[in-house]
Amino acid sequence: MNKAETFRALHHGRVPGDPLVLPGPWDAASARACAEAGFPALATPSAGVAASLGYEDGATPADEMFAAVARITRAVDVPVSADVEGGYGLPPKELVERLWEAGAVGCNLEDSDQGVLKDPRAHADWLAEVRSVAADGLFVNARIDTFVRGVTDPGQTIERAALYVAAGADCVYPIGAPTTVLPLLRSGIQGPLNVFATLDGEGPSPTALGELGATRVTFGPGLQRRATAALEEIAAQLRHSTSSPRG
Repeated sequence: MNKAETFRALHHGRVPGDPLVLPGPWDAASARACAEAGFPALATPSAGVAASLGYEDGATPADEMFAAVARITRAVDVPVSADVEGGYGLPPKELVERLWEAGAVGCNLEDSDQGVLKDPRAHADWLAEVRSVAADGLFVNARIDTFVRGVTDPGQTIERAALYVAAGADCVYPIGAPTTVLPLLRSGIQGPLNVFATLDGEGPSPTALGELGATRVTFGPGLQRRATAALEEIAAQLRHSTSSPRG
């Protein structure tokens, strides 16, 4: 079984309350830390990688994003899925080839562009082209941006999910979906369901999200932001401890 097959298998046969938990490393060192903690696979966050490279979310050049993903995949032996936003305008064949060159076995692909939702049927056609090129060699996680773009009707999310699954998506990711609608989404969506979790201790735990219907749980840039906040605190303490008293 190759890494893509291993990664795909991790999403199936899961029971409620036991979702696949995928931490989001943003560089080689954080990837090693997550793998050494025992996680069976990893999923890079585009926002976390962007921050580590000095860019705003959504502003990372494609070449730099793929290079960052390649550094992460080289650092670990576990499968790595890459958030490549909307695909950077690349034709499906080139997108798939660049993901493979970077060592990724899966990808996130979102259905909005510059804050505007794409036509779902046109996006489904594009996803079908990606699937046709990749065959079984890439796990496609289709991110659905309805909730983050102000569309609160779960029915529209379910309709988009059906189109994307029919086009060959392995998993759908209704980012920003309220936990109250997760059971409805679970009942209306075929296949694995990706749900976002926070690390602030205020939102539901991965186990709780699994009980609500999540097949897999990701954290976006949460780990990178927590690590940055910890570093800021350490740096402030260090600066305070080394400040010379002034008379």
